[in-house]
Amino acid sequence: MFNDVYDVIVVGAGHAGSEAAAAAANMGSKTLLITMNLQNIAQMSCNPAMGGIAKGQIVREIDALGGYSGIVSDTSAIQFKMLNKSKGPAMWSPRVQSDRMRFAEDWRLLLEKTPNLDFYQEMVSGLLIENHKVVGVKTSLGIEVRGKSVVLTNGTFLNGLIHIGDKNFGGGRAGEKAATGITEQLVELGFDSGRMKTGTPPRVDGRSLDYSKMVEQPGDDDPQKFSFLDVTKPLMEQRSCYMTYTSPEVHDLLREGFDRSPMFNGRIKSLGPRYCPSIEDKINRFADKDRHQLFVEPEGWNTVEVYVNGFSTSLPEDVQFKALRSVSGFENVKFFRPGYAIEYDYFPPTQLQHTLETKLIDGLYFAGQINGTTGYEEAASQGLIAGINASLKIQEKEAFTLSRSEAYIGVLIDDLITKGTEEPYRMFTSRAEYRTLLRQDNADFRLTPKGFEIGLASEKRVRRMEEKQKASSDFVEFFRETSVKPEEINPILEANDSSLMKQSDKMFRIFARPNITIDDMRKVQSVNDYILDNELDGEIIEQTEIQVKYSGYIEKEKNNADKLHRLENIKIPKDFDYSKLKSMSMEAREKLSKIQPVTISQASRISGVSPSDVSVLLVYMGR
Repeated sequence: MFNDVYDVIVVGAGHAGSEAAAAAANMGSKTLLITMNLQNIAQMSCNPAMGGIAKGQIVREIDALGGYSGIVSDTSAIQFKMLNKSKGPAMWSPRVQSDRMRFAEDWRLLLEKTPNLDFYQEMVSGLLIENHKVVGVKTSLGIEVRGKSVVLTNGTFLNGLIHIGDKNFGGGRAGEKAATGITEQLVELGFDSGRMKTGTPPRVDGRSLDYSKMVEQPGDDDPQKFSFLDVTKPLMEQRSCYMTYTSPEVHDLLREGFDRSPMFNGRIKSLGPRYCPSIEDKINRFADKDRHQLFVEPEGWNTVEVYVNGFSTSLPEDVQFKALRSVSGFENVKFFRPGYAIEYDYFPPTQLQHTLETKLIDGLYFAGQINGTTGYEEAASQGLIAGINASLKIQEKEAFTLSRSEAYIGVLIDDLITKGTEEPYRMFTSRAEYRTLLRQDNADFRLTPKGFEIGLASEKRVRRMEEKQKASSDFVEFFRETSVKPEEINPILEANDSSLMKQSDKMFRIFARPNITIDDMRKVQSVNDYILDNELDGEIIEQTEIQVKYSGYIEKEKNNADKLHRLENIKIPKDFDYSKLKSMSMEAREKLSKIQPVTISQASRISGVSPSDVSVLLVYMGR
């Protein structure tokens, strides 16, 4: 069936696998995407949403590089919100509520239109390895498919075990079987593996809910979109979400099932996501709280299925049902399916290079939950980087990596490779030390030229980015060069309780004041005329406002990033022998020997490596 040797074989078609396959194929590599069920490509296994705090920045970065997640998020959106608008722009994070069925359908149709991409439905049970190099995969039917590189994106399927109360059964997702064979082979090859846990809440019948008892949460009045391309449009209409709360009565009913909870009776031994705990974990850890928020999220435009965000649980189904019926608005709730927890195998990501290629096996890449992450966005970004690098390696071109000052994707991968993780890793803005530079609004400025250079981002995408960049720069320059008289600006300043001007000044200085917005500045005739004459859209106006107001912070952060780059440029020789550095701490020698950092900067970020250890290393290297 498979006479050809593929350039890239991608195993798994979740968010990581879909982005990996799209990237490799679009870069000209002959690619095969193998999945256990072609009907579930890019399935939203948990909540029907994309983006959110820091995650929205990642989706924008994927789009800027030429990935598909932003486009699909736009075409399948039923609601858009820009989160954290009350804070500075470094914290603004786009999020969409998605139509779950349309999301998967749009992804599949996009992949089917992608040249160089073949599909096959079956379970991959093992890898073909020759001389520490991957040369293909073997399926459960015994079919061998040869490939020059392989990207594993197995999600929660590797020896997946589903828990509902005191019942458990094998599965990678509700209604789908687990994948076996790969973990055992990788361990035999010398890889370390571990177990992690995640969970999901019940899905319920929206017709059985009383929304009048809940707080409505509509989308933004002026919704934006994810993709920087103009192939998608902002939403014209939106569906609302709703919010309700648990209560002491709900908590008491849930506690009745704690003795049958796999979390508390020892059946589940692995760690779950710290920042997305189950409802029983929240009640146990925050016993002083008498209520917790629940977000009632529609699963699509037309379906009645509803996702109960905040009620993730592995308690027995009868306990789930009884407790949920005591929630305001859920008194007559009907279940579509109960919540459950799932344990699965992962491989500590310190075993990878920054390209996501494994250190042990040449041409083998890991992406997504196999690396210990949680979240669609984190998985998709890893898949994109793995697919890009698998393709570049086959083409014998230089590897593609992103630094911590270039992208949230760079922060994510560096955290995984350098620090590892023992619990499901989730991205937050606080993880990025240069978040003023890594905003959602400028992802195209940062990354589209890089995507174009490697052959992934289109020329159309670059042209659109350059036009936006020039228009924004010209508008900033307009504010720098144009003066405004006191009699024209003082009424505006007075209305905003801002100190008045005594003489003419450049508008840049006025606009930079924290309580003066672009809407205020548009009351100045010359500003409004400039916007109308140049037909500036909201994206360019927003970008200009950020550049003016945060110019000082941005410049300071750029200087700090430049200092970091000096350490990034100091390379550590491959297979460096740290054991001979006797003046370095034993812990540092052990950690450095295990992780084998590529640069001094990466070495300095490893847990257990102190500044004095870095100094020893610099001295030894003649620095």
